[in-house]
This record gives sequence, C-alpha cells and structure tokens, in this order.
Amino acid sequence: MNNSATNTARLLGAGLRALLVLTLVTGVLYPLAVTGIAQGLFHDKANGSEIKADGKVVGSSLIGQQYNLPLKKGQETPDPDLKWFQGRPANGLGSNSINTQYKLILSGATNLAADSKDLVKQIEDAKAAVVKDNSVPGYTVRPSQVPADAVTSSGSGLDPAVSPEYAELQVHRVAEKNGLPVAQVEKLVKDHTEGRTLGFLGEPRVNVLELNIALKALTAKQ
Repeated sequence: MNNSATNTARLLGAGLRALLVLTLVTGVLYPLAVTGIAQGLFHDKANGSEIKADGKVVGSSLIGQQYNLPLKKGQETPDPDLKWFQGRPANGLGSNSINTQYKLILSGATNLAADSKDLVKQIEDAKAAVVKDNSVPGYTVRPSQVPADAVTSSGSGLDPAVSPEYAELQVHRVAEKNGLPVAQVEKLVKDHTEGRTLGFLGEPRVNVLELNIALKALTAKQ
C-alpha cells in the first residue's frame, strides 16, 4: 500500500513537472521568441501591414477598401465615388448576421460556377459600368479594354490591388474628376506599380489604397 502511494505520488510529481516545463517552453518562451523575431525582422507585417496618412492609420496594405458615396435614400448599394481609383468588385462579401452590434468586414467568394447565369450577368453589368464610368470627354473606353480584375472579385473579396491595366484605364476619369493633368495621374500609377514578387511570383499590381493616398496628396497641392 505504501509502495503504491509512493509510486502514485512520484508519477503525479513527474507529470506536474512536465506540465510546468512544457507550459513554460510552449506557452511563454516559444511565443516570446517568435514575437521577438517577427518584430525584429518583419515589424511591418507583424503589426498588420498598416498604412498611415497624415499621422493616422487608414488601412492595411493587405485588405482592400471600398470608395463609395454615402447611401442615398432608398438605396441598398452605394454608388462609387468616381474621383478615386476603384478596386476590384467585392461580390463575395457576406453580411454580418451574427453580431449586429458591430459592422464587420467578412471575407468570401461568390462560389458561383463559371457558367452561372448570375455570374455572367454580374460580369456583364460590371463591364458596362466600367465602360460608362471611365469614358470621359476625349477618351472612350471600349469593352475589349476592360481587364478581368475590373469585373470579377477575388477569392477573398478583399483584394487590395488591381492590375496596372485597370489602374491605367481609370486615369482619364480620375484626372477629369479631380481637375488634374492626365500625365500627372499616369505618373502616379506608374510610380505605384509593383512588379512580381521575387521577380516571378504573382502578377504586377497596384495597391489601390496607397495610390489613392498619393492622389489625395497630389490634389492638395493644386
């Protein structure tokens, strides 16, 4: 009986020591090491890839934003604010039906098949809107000029960037709405065009938030 109690106590003691050691290693030392490495080598990414303007955080370089006008009475979908560069459609974003106290950004895709009539109509309507919105006096957009990312949403619905082709398509409209020379707006797009990651991953892209921040600074100088 005494031997049994001693063995049980010894096993319990060993289990407790193992628990404490593993808790210290995996619950304290490892998180601190990972956090230290992340803050030291990848400070920007570790803190959400924040973008600041006028000393304030205005967004993340990883999450797209909408540039819309305030909703009018009776409207369910706001109109785009055409003085800004527009990002990709966000048709896959769901609605927050669980916690309605806060307005949450929900990520998601449309999950519509390529031959879906709803998807085909969405794309046709989006293309017509891109042609209409970006055609200004002296510059007419042809349907064949509209790139795929202008009329389709990404898998997350929160893609922060557009293709250089879509950004360039918007140049004349943005210049006209802001009273800027086309050449200045074209230069903005060129200056904010990023190449493929490591030279071969992904596609060239333009971060829409960073581009619009630069546009705001340019208009302030006029």
